This record gives sequence, structure tokens and C-alpha cells, in this order.
Amino acid sequence: MSNSKIRTAEEVVSTIKNGDTVGLGGFVGIGFAEEIALVMEKSFLEKGTPKELSLIYAAGQGDGEDRGLNHFGHIGMVKKVTGGHWGLAPKLQKLAMDNKIEAYNLPQGVICHMYRDIAAKKPRTITHVGLGTFVDPRNDGGKINDITKEEIVELIEFDGQEYLAYKNSKIDVAIVRGTTADEDGNITFEKEALFLETLELATAVRNSGGKVIVQVERIARRGSLKAKDVVVPGIMVDYIVISSPENHWQTFEQVYNPAFSGEVKVPTDSIEPMDLGARKVIARRAAFELSKDDVVNLGIGMPEGIANVANEENIEIYFTLTAEPGVIGGIPAGGLNFGASTNTEAVIGQPSQFDFYHGGGLDITFLGLAQADEKGNLNVSKFGVKLAGSGGFIDISQNAKTVVYVGTFTTGGLKVSVENGGINILNEGKVMKFRKHVEHVTFSGEYAMKMGQKVLYITERCVFQLTPDGMELIEIAPGVDIENDITNNMDFEPIIKKPALMDSSIFKNELMGLKVNF
Repeated sequence: MSNSKIRTAEEVVSTIKNGDTVGLGGFVGIGFAEEIALVMEKSFLEKGTPKELSLIYAAGQGDGEDRGLNHFGHIGMVKKVTGGHWGLAPKLQKLAMDNKIEAYNLPQGVICHMYRDIAAKKPRTITHVGLGTFVDPRNDGGKINDITKEEIVELIEFDGQEYLAYKNSKIDVAIVRGTTADEDGNITFEKEALFLETLELATAVRNSGGKVIVQVERIARRGSLKAKDVVVPGIMVDYIVISSPENHWQTFEQVYNPAFSGEVKVPTDSIEPMDLGARKVIARRAAFELSKDDVVNLGIGMPEGIANVANEENIEIYFTLTAEPGVIGGIPAGGLNFGASTNTEAVIGQPSQFDFYHGGGLDITFLGLAQADEKGNLNVSKFGVKLAGSGGFIDISQNAKTVVYVGTFTTGGLKVSVENGGINILNEGKVMKFRKHVEHVTFSGEYAMKMGQKVLYITERCVFQLTPDGMELIEIAPGVDIENDITNNMDFEPIIKKPALMDSSIFKNELMGLKVNF
């Protein structure tokens, strides 16, 4: 084994040079090489190296506290970060918002495709994704703070159509994860929940002349792995690190769930129904937008309740749920398990999933409603000193045929009860969500109207639809007063014609009977 690629985490970290550009794989905790990140942090704190790194990653990687990208949240350890989602890495987020590092936020799917294009030595990744949003160079060009100056997104035109060109550059180091490696470095993913963009990132770094480091659980004998099970071939891999079990959880919430890796399928009647409150009311109204044979994307947070309602109503077999990291079918998980899915029909690579999304493969998406304005613009990416980042939000919302935003009407102390077949607002939230102007344009209402999308904004008390003339109030909940409960809690006047009452079954503590719609 004198030529073995197997090394300790300390040995591989010592090969990372100051100033290197490091590409990191992972989705929340899935696929993140926690052991290597821990050793990198320890090395920097004790020895001062590696330092001045430039990080690039696609999906959010972290637990909102200390794990994942938070290991890099030290002044001097990084100088630049280009990421898709920042919300789970508050330590990096703070460095960006305090102007301590250069920082870019680009669409998650675009970054995945950048890896593929870097591998093929293409100088730009060209796409329509990001037009009209904060990523558009006519706005911020993806730059997050004042010290970030370089323009990495360009506006171009082909055949009379606008596109964005994202600048590609070489990546020196890839840090990714798998389950098993053989002695030649062939990597399989049998216990992983996702394939992610692992192959594309490894190929990009290999063709950049860099080093590919893979964290695994175990080593197999040379030639013992089935060829079709190999996700990353050994020719792409320089070093293998065998992780300690505590640093190789399947997600940041669970050590291992065989349902997430497709080893078993679980009975759906084991899923507990939601209590009847604001969240369930919103999810129920949203479920009315589902149609037979729809291909659906569900965002994290509030949209997760739609899967629960669909399961309760026994309609989940009539459409296909997907999630951006590559799961097709099944029931997407939430929280720190987000990205995984139970009873999945197929798992594909994240870049391929975004190919499907970017090309219009989604019939409908349900995404969180954080902040909206009179033009239908939505902000989920930046709020004052808080940098959440767009993640896959732009990739998804710009390309689905129907976009449904779900969330409470206000936030910050809102309390409601569902009784007598309607909504009773016990305590109004302190924070308005419907504003004259959003702080950051993560979704462009103007672009959506230009592309002919159907866009709805569903809350516990009313429903808006985006029209070429602006936001129109189309439904109100029983028990809600338009002036007192709606317009008085908005920064703008919506279009009001003859809003209908939301379906009464939404507010009753019994099944709605949605199955008859399919």
C-alpha cells in the first residue's frame, strides 16, 4: 500500500496552500466532509494555516451554529466566499456583513453548472437564471457587501434575448464525501442520501490541476466495488480520509436513516397529521393548486406542510414531489434533514436536477413567503444585517410554470386560532411582510409576468395573485375583515375587485376530500 491514496485528515490538510480556492460539497449536512473541515479549523487556529482561502459552494452547508461552513468563520482563514445559501453558516455570514471578507451570493443551480463548465474549461456559464434579481449586474451582480468589487456576472444578448454570463475560474481543492472508497480511490455512495454535485466538482478540480480530497466511512479492496455503483472514479481522486463515525452522520440531524438512502421504504401512515392552525390552513389552501401528474418542488419551512396535507388527504400518489439536490418522488424531509427524502423513486445529481428545473420541467413550486412588495417582487435572501442567501430559490422560482408563495400574513408575535370555520386573529404580528419595496429582489414580479408565470401568495387570511397591473386580492378567509385585517397591515394598496371566500373545508378539523379533484 505504498502508493495508497489513504491519508489522515491532518496529512491532507497540510497539502492545502494559503490562498487556495476550495470547493466544498454538501447540502445542509448531507455530503459535507465534517472531519476534514474540523481539522482545517484546528490547523488554522493552532498554526495559522491554511489561510486567506477562497471558498465556493452551491447549497447551504451547516447547522446554523457550529458545524459545516461555520468551521471557516474566522478572520484571516478566508478572504472570499462565493455561495448559494448563507443562512446555515452564521459565522461566515457575520464576516460577510461586517465587510471582513469578499462575498458573493449566486443561484445554487448556477454554481452547480459552473463546476461542470469549469471542468470543460468554458470561460462563462451562460443562463437566463438571475435576470431581474439582485444577481443581475444592473442591480448588485451578486455582490453582498461594500468591499466586494469584482464584477463576476455580465449581461449579454443572443438572438434578441438577454442572458447572464457567470465568470468561471479554476478551483484548487475539492473537499467532498462518499461512503466507500477502494484502494484506487473509486468512490461509492450507498449510505449517502444524495449524489449532489460531487462528480462535477471533482472533475472541475482535476481539470484545474488541483487536488480532490474525499472523506469516506470505509475502505474496500481494489477491484471489489461494482463499476456501476462508482459515483466518482479513482482517476479523479487524490486523497482519501477515513472519517471518525461522529463526523460522518448521514445528515446533521440523524446518524443514519435507511429510508433516506433508499435501503427501505416506510409506511406513509406513520406520518403524524398537523394540528389545525395557521400553518395547516396555509398548506391546505396551497394544496388546492395541485393537479394530477404535476411535477412539484417544495421549499424548506412552511412549504413542507403541503406534503403532510397531501399525505393526510391520500393524494400524494397523483403527483411527484421533488427537491433541488436531486430527489424525485417520495416525501421530502425537513429541518436539518432537508434535502433527503423517504420513499424516493429516483436520485440524480444536483446539476442534472437543475437542468430539469431551468428548462421548465417543474409544473409548480411552493416556496416560503418572507417579504413581498406591490410589484410582486419577493425577498428571502437579505434582511438588514441578516444574510440568508438565495439558495435554489432563484433557479426554481424563475422557471416553474406556477409559483406559489406560502407564509403567514405578518410575523413577529402573530397568534391566530381556527374556529367556527374561519380565522380569528388573536394577536397581530409586529412585522409587515407586504411592503412598498422589498430590500433585496430574490424574485422579480416583472420578469415573471414577462415569462407568463402564474404567481400566488397564500397566507392564513387571504390569497393574492400577481397580475400585469400588480397584486390583486382574490380570496379572503371567513371571519377576516379586509380593511382591519388586511390592508391596514400592508404598506401598499392591493387591487381589490370581488375577492372570493377561501374554501370552508380548509378551516374544519376533518379531511377536506381533495381526492375528488384528482
